[in-house]
Amino acid sequence: MTAFDFIVLTGFLGSGKTTLLREFLALPEAADSGVIVNEVGQIDLDGAIIAEDGGSPVALLSNGCVCCSLGSDLERTVANMLMRRRDAGLPPPGRIILETSGLAKPGPILRSLAPLAPLGMRVGVVATLDCARGAALGQFEEAAAQWAGAQTLVVTKRDLATVAQVQDAPRLAAGINPTAGLIDTDDRRAAALAAFSLRAAASLAGSLRRAEAVGLRHPRISVVLAKLDAAVAWDALAEWLDNLAGLCGERMLRVKGLVQVTGSQRPLLVQSVGTTFSAPRPLTVRADSGSFLVVILRDAGIAELSAIVPVLPFRFALLGRDVGDQAATDP
Repeated sequence: MTAFDFIVLTGFLGSGKTTLLREFLALPEAADSGVIVNEVGQIDLDGAIIAEDGGSPVALLSNGCVCCSLGSDLERTVANMLMRRRDAGLPPPGRIILETSGLAKPGPILRSLAPLAPLGMRVGVVATLDCARGAALGQFEEAAAQWAGAQTLVVTKRDLATVAQVQDAPRLAAGINPTAGLIDTDDRRAAALAAFSLRAAASLAGSLRRAEAVGLRHPRISVVLAKLDAAVAWDALAEWLDNLAGLCGERMLRVKGLVQVTGSQRPLLVQSVGTTFSAPRPLTVRADSGSFLVVILRDAGIAELSAIVPVLPFRFALLGRDVGDQAATDP
């Protein structure tokens, strides 16, 4: 089977994720998509969702997309969707979009995708960032986890925000998740296309420079840059990451970076959403920024990272500037 994209669309309650999805599905580029929603009727799409005996409710939409509601078994839901497309004479989808509830955290959802690994899906997380409510939403643990776990952040509610809120959105996004790609435009068609293409991810080095320059530090979210000046043994790094997850638990929102390990010619891409780690893989890139990890935590910071064993030669720095205090410096 041809590999397809699996896009987890997340965002806090009322942040505009359903509107973004509907705008995408109205475009001809969405015709080879599958859509999974959390509740029957959550999205007012063309065509009713039809309940099938023994399976998830499924409907073939007028634009060729297949839509179903998420059952208790994601693997079965995806299998039903693929079967429905096949029975309708459609090829495998170019992408499947799972719209989560406004209170869902992306980490557990990604863990539930493990049984689907044989399908060879390319997985990405897209989160809506409501600039009209901005930093206030970060007080909610779910919103913080959604933003920090995203590969791509889409600025929404621009029409309801003040000029200052719109202008602050890129800095707020960089302070929350400097490794994410940012879609920030009044062109709603362009935003919808970019959001579901999995091509908006920022380069690691470029995103770090952006965060260090203009990121606004959130009062509950810490973005810590951990740099290494020399290669480390993979076993020691793996133990450190495992202990990081054990110590911080749900407070660990995101880890992403490039680390040079002994015995490898290429740096390894290390990343997690929550405590769910992807398999590390070597990249054919030159690590101009050296070995580093960006660690995004809620209600934790450098003190917790410094206490983790084994002690590795990390140099820790807190990225960004305090919200409302452009002259603030790192403690």
